[in-house]
Amino acid sequence: MIATAAAIEDVSAFAHSAGKIPSITVTPRPDGYVIILRPGDHQKVTHQNRYFVPYDSVIPSGDDNFHICLHPTEEDENCFFAPADAI
Repeated sequence: MIATAAAIEDVSAFAHSAGKIPSITVTPRPDGYVIILRPGDHQKVTHQNRYFVPYDSVIPSGDDNFHICLHPTEEDENCFFAPADAI
């Protein structure tokens, strides 16, 4: 697969539409990331939630931030973006 500049910009725009989360909420493990979000870490989070995202499901964010999509509820992680140097 060849990534074009337009495709990279599209991913970056999508990452920014997801909720930016603090890097301190993200912990790398050998098999993927554990994300623990509390109220205030993401616009949809009303109570503490724990998510696990395997490395093969992580999408480059196109910036220096982590982003997560929670839909339709805060219990449902749909996509997770990480900075390229964190993947």
